Amino acid sequence: MVYGRRFSDALLPPACKLCSGATEGTLLCAACTTELPCNTPACPGCALPSVQAVLCPACQHKPRAFDAAFAAFVLATPVQQAIHSLKYGARFQQASLLATAFVSRLSTRIEPLPTLLIPVPLHWRRQWSRGYNQSLELARLIGAELGITVDATAARRLHATPDQIGQTAAERRRNLKGAFAASPRVAGQHLALLDDVMTTGATLEELSRACKAAGATRIEAWAIARQPLARDNVVM
Repeated sequence: MVYGRRFSDALLPPACKLCSGATEGTLLCAACTTELPCNTPACPGCALPSVQAVLCPACQHKPRAFDAAFAAFVLATPVQQAIHSLKYGARFQQASLLATAFVSRLSTRIEPLPTLLIPVPLHWRRQWSRGYNQSLELARLIGAELGITVDATAARRLHATPDQIGQTAAERRRNLKGAFAASPRVAGQHLALLDDVMTTGATLEELSRACKAAGATRIEAWAIARQPLARDNVVM
């Protein structure tokens, strides 16, 4: 028998995970689903929002350390708020929402999926302070939905790096140089590296270099959301 609040909660209609409005048993209401800032089209090399799904000039000039990139959304309302709630507020229900939305955006993919999913590792001090790694929380859910093995120990962060917020791309690259190491378990694997947000791609590139050095054959950089270019939000 159910008493008190649990009983009253059981009588409530399903609520949207973003606005708390009524839904038809789905995670999001129709209005919030329509408002999701899908990152389409985007550069397949770095996932920057674009007017065409072709390599952007920067990727044509200098390919990334990873072989392909996919970010389901542009970092904007309401996805940005959901990511921040998970990352800084330990609202783990947002991980389920973001993971489901991410997998839905992959539903039209025709290429073979990676065989291994590796969340971007935090330095142990950062993880101890926060209590969890938001990328790992997302990876567990995405891996389960896609049937991809998640290996949270295949890569590690060797040294702490300063907060990257406000850093230029060059500063981020300098801060991250040599920051990661990868296990020999990645040798011969088609990997996906998962982060919550891709800003310049520097973190995923440095982790990709470590995985390539350990023998990975193909690496995809995955992110829930991509930070667009500040000047105009799209790549022409």
